[in-house]
Order: sequence, then structure tokens, then C-alpha cells
Amino acid sequence: MTASRTPLLVVGDALLDHDLCGRADRLAPDAPVPVVHGTRRSSRPGGAALAACLAAADGRPVTLVTALGDDEASGALRALLAGRVDLIELSLDGELSCKTRVLAGDRPLLRLDDGDGRAREATPRARTAVAGADAVLVADYGRGTADVLGEALAQAAARAPVVWDPHVRGGPPVPGVRLCTPSAQEARLLARRAGQDGGPGDDGGPGDDGGLRTAARDARALVRAWRAHAVAVTLGDRGALLSHGETPLLVPTPAGVAGDPCGAGDRFAAAAAALLADGAFTEDAVQGAVHAATRYVAEGGARAATAPEPHSEPATDPDPAGDRDPTADARRTAARVRAAGGTVVAAGGCFDLLHAGHVALLQAARRAGDCLVVCVNSDASVRRRKGGGRPLVPVADRVRVLRALECVDAVAVFDEDTPERLLGELRPHIWAKGGDYARTRLPEQPLVESWGGQVLLLPYLDGRSTTGLARRAALAPAPAEGPAR
Repeated sequence: MTASRTPLLVVGDALLDHDLCGRADRLAPDAPVPVVHGTRRSSRPGGAALAACLAAADGRPVTLVTALGDDEASGALRALLAGRVDLIELSLDGELSCKTRVLAGDRPLLRLDDGDGRAREATPRARTAVAGADAVLVADYGRGTADVLGEALAQAAARAPVVWDPHVRGGPPVPGVRLCTPSAQEARLLARRAGQDGGPGDDGGPGDDGGLRTAARDARALVRAWRAHAVAVTLGDRGALLSHGETPLLVPTPAGVAGDPCGAGDRFAAAAAALLADGAFTEDAVQGAVHAATRYVAEGGARAATAPEPHSEPATDPDPAGDRDPTADARRTAARVRAAGGTVVAAGGCFDLLHAGHVALLQAARRAGDCLVVCVNSDASVRRRKGGGRPLVPVADRVRVLRALECVDAVAVFDEDTPERLLGELRPHIWAKGGDYARTRLPEQPLVESWGGQVLLLPYLDGRSTTGLARRAALAPAPAEGPAR
């Protein structure tokens, strides 16, 4: 049974997002602009509504406090949120804000913004929800929801973890927020607005290490100006920079990924808020949020993450207690990445005692694509291959250790002697093996090549093996016995 998770209250400005996706292979005859044809239209929650849906997809009870009206867009968003989050509505003056992207393939060409509605006032029900929340995520898109609930949010920040995802159109966070999560560009503008500009040399240039020095100064300035416990400046594919006001901590992404980054900031904030709600330290929450945002982009971004999957469990990180079926999670991960046009990499083995050779191989495999699925022999399969004394570590523990590696996106277990059946289900683009197979033809190679996949050999660290580790451990002298107790 999955462990219970702390409920999360999301407060902020909901949007309705549309995508018009098509092909662009010629220019218009009357102007030098691309012609997009064969378009498909899709809609999804945006802004605070996206953050709430992402948090709920982790299997967490989520309540969203936002402003909606009687307009068509508000009605469409209510329908998209039904059954996914509990909704507490504020009145909306005007029409709900909508964002429409026009894309050629996965590349945005144009964005159209409509609607300028703002939250009118707080309600007793909304104030009560904030007052009783165990944890709060504020997704402030500058349309008034955080403003009308400012007093209640300030009181909440004094007793519970509050994560504030700011926007340049919004106001400053309330004092005492546990974590603020601006992007680097937002942090630059917000630090200037707060009168905390670090002075000359803060805008990159030689010696700024790609903007890290600027981000560190901005984060430090915003901690001081906002009286926040910490600020995490998100840096895209470089990760995030966490500051408590002194020496910052750089949390890098587990691997470089390519994909649609739309909504990655919401994924980061939602993951950080959820982890803080469950009692994580701020540093651990930021590290988990970086990993979640990286995986989110690799798996297709907002379009893949918010598409409902009938009769399936939430399509996110497996439960850390290991109660969910890891192989089902692996199938969903591979399917989402493939659907988003990404490259699925798979690697396999017993991984009985995880050592440096394993880690080097898995890290190299992850860099070859957009997600890494590790195929692991079951206990019975290991016994048939290695003998009655193996495995030394049962499969549930081996799966859990592999899941903890940042380079691993999912783990699948197979009971046969070789993983052909599982590979046929996952259909990876790349099947990665250690370089010690260089002079042999792998039995699974014809299968992988049958769907256009490729077997890729990767360097293997010499002198590292589970058998060697077990032998050395067995020969090690026993520790001296202590005094009798």
C-alpha cells in the first residue's frame, strides 16, 4: 500500500493553455512568414492549475484556490480539472487568461495571449483553506489571487512550509516563505525592482561563468529583500542555484535533456513544495525538484504530463517505498518519451552489489538519450545465471538502490534468463551494454535491430565486479570483539 502523502494547497492564478501543432515547410507567398498546416489543437491547464495537476499526479491530495468566471475559457478549465484536484473558486473580474502557442513540430513559432481577468476578492472558504493547510504552493502569475489572500498567506508562512513561485507581473512574496523559485531572468528583474541590484558586472559577461555569479547575487539579494528563508534560482538545463543568503549551492541536472521546457518551472515548484510538505530539508527538496523537472522535460513536458491516462496509476516518479509496480512505471516512461519524440535508452544486468563500474556505465547510457530504463534480473533469474549463493541483495532492494540514482529514470524487472520479452515491450531506441561484450554478438541484438534500434557498447571500468567485491568481503578479517555486554 502506498504511504500517505501530506495534502498540498495550491494558491494562484490559473490559465488555460492551447497548442496548435502542425507542419511548416514553406513560406507564405505574400509575406516571409512560415505557413503552418495540418494543425491539431489541444488544451490543458496552465499556470497554478498546471502546478496543481502535476502535484496531484504524484498521488497527493491537492486543493487549488484560484479565480474563475462565467466565460467560456473558465468553463473549459473547470472541465479539465474535474476529478484531478479539489477546487475552491474566487470570483474573477474579466475573462480567464488564455495562452495559445503555434508550433511547427515541437518548435514554438508564435504565442497569442487573451484575457486579462483578475481575482476580485478572497472568500471565507479560501481563507479557511489557507489557515488549515499543512503546506502551500503559491503560483503567482500576477493576476491577483495571491494579493487578495496575502494576509492569510503571511500567517501560513509563519507556521507551515510555503513555496512561492513568483512572476514579474506579481508582487513580492509574503515574509517568512520557506522557498522562492524564480527563473534566472525573473530573479534579475525582481532583484532590480526590489532595489537590491548588485551593481556593475551583474549581467553576465567575461568571468560570470555563464550567469552563475549573477544568479548567486540575485538570489542573495532576494533572500534579504523578501525576508525569505531561501531562494532557488532555476537555470534551465543547468539545474538550480540555492541560496540562504550566503554561499550558494549549485544543484545540477542529472543529465542533459532536449525537449519542450514549457511548464518546467511549475514542475520544479510543485515538486519542491511536495517534498517540503513531507518534511524534507530545503537542500533535498531542491535536488528532488531539479530531478523532477529534468524528467518532466525528457518525458514530453506539459503535453505529456497532463494528458490523462485511463485506468492507470499517476505517471510520475515511483513511490519511494517501492510499493508500486516498477515495470509498469518503466513501460509508461518509455511510452511517454517515445511519444514526445525523445530517445529511449535501456541497459540491463543483475546489479547485485552496485559498484563504480555499474554507475559509470549507467551514467554514460543516460547521456546517450532522453531517458534511461534499467532492466534488472529477478532473484530467480540471478540464481539460474550465478548459482545458488546469489543474489546477495534481493530484487526489491536492488530496484530501490537503482531508482535512487539520478541518471536512472525507471527500473523494470524480468524473470527470464535474457531480457528479450521486456525489451519487446519497451522497444528502446538504444540498448546499452558494457564494453566487455565487444567481441560477441548479443542474443538480443537482432530483436533490438528489428524495430530500428541500436545496440551501443559503452566503456567498462576494469577491475570492478560484484564477484570480486563479494570475494574480498569474505576474506576480510573479522572485527575484534568488543567487551561483553
